Amino acid sequence: EMESKVSEGGLNVTLTIRLLMHGKEVGSIIGKKGETVKKMREESGARINISEGNCPERIVTITGPTDAIFKAFAMIAYKFEEDITNSMSNSTATSKPPVTLRLVVPASQCGSLIGKGGSKIKEIRESTGAQVQVAGDMLPNSTERAVTISGTPDAIIQCVKQICVVMLESPPKGATIPYRPKPASTPVIFAGGQAYTIQGQYAIPHPDQLTKLHQLAMQQTPFTPLGQTTPAFPVLTLVGKQRSSIVLPLGAITMSPCLCPGLDASPPASTHELTIPNDLIGCIIGRQGTKINEIRQMSGAQIKIANATEGSSERQITITGTPANISLAQYLINARLTSEVTGMGAL
Repeated sequence: EMESKVSEGGLNVTLTIRLLMHGKEVGSIIGKKGETVKKMREESGARINISEGNCPERIVTITGPTDAIFKAFAMIAYKFEEDITNSMSNSTATSKPPVTLRLVVPASQCGSLIGKGGSKIKEIRESTGAQVQVAGDMLPNSTERAVTISGTPDAIIQCVKQICVVMLESPPKGATIPYRPKPASTPVIFAGGQAYTIQGQYAIPHPDQLTKLHQLAMQQTPFTPLGQTTPAFPVLTLVGKQRSSIVLPLGAITMSPCLCPGLDASPPASTHELTIPNDLIGCIIGRQGTKINEIRQMSGAQIKIANATEGSSERQITITGTPANISLAQYLINARLTSEVTGMGAL
């Protein structure tokens, strides 16, 4: 009955479904010279867009009338099954793993998908034979959650049909901040006021943000140690002839504690204290300390966060290091706070 409801109104209803895929899966869908995705677009009649590359994860957006979406999903599910079959012919595994797809759904629609006491999701599992799981947490910097579906291609198609019915009946509430996968993080090094990222055997000048950030931190240095015109900074200095070409082989980079030749004394370490409201401390620490560790690594400063004291709405942060380390750490902390407050999640 549900299916007929969708297919009756199917031609008038345009839906957009977003899928989260790993690079390998995306490659399989694109095919040689884009032939597979071209065929999927033509045969299903759905629009299939794939987000920009160089990320470990990509978003595949499928838009169109519901019946076109189901056709596109069927083609993707069968393609993945074919990939599993091919990979098994070279392995000793005897049981065939299920096809798995990850949908990205606005969190405001997940309640309807789960249903009261999990009744809806249980009904979908039982009637389609597919496994369905809704992630408890939202995807980073977004208001969307991942919904993982696994099973045979037929079970997945039936499952997607039922999920579409739920999404049509319960549109998202409020604004949705879509999930955008982050590019693969590559190490960043600083040299002569320019940031470089490592790609294979080369150091490539890093786009804007970190270079600007580095320059800003340099400008904000509270004082310059005597006899030194450039503030000391934990950098990697480029040695040998620096050509104006964009790519520098890694062999041309050596570690140097300071920017100025002939000066051994590093500036004295100093300490700076900040107070941060309790409700914002989480965005600086990050999940399992990932953000604070990034800030420590990038700034070269030691950062200690005091434990919460009873009755206090603030937490003390102590930053120790050279003036340049401290100013870069402060800058990165402020950038985290700004991105949290404005909801941009820029850094």
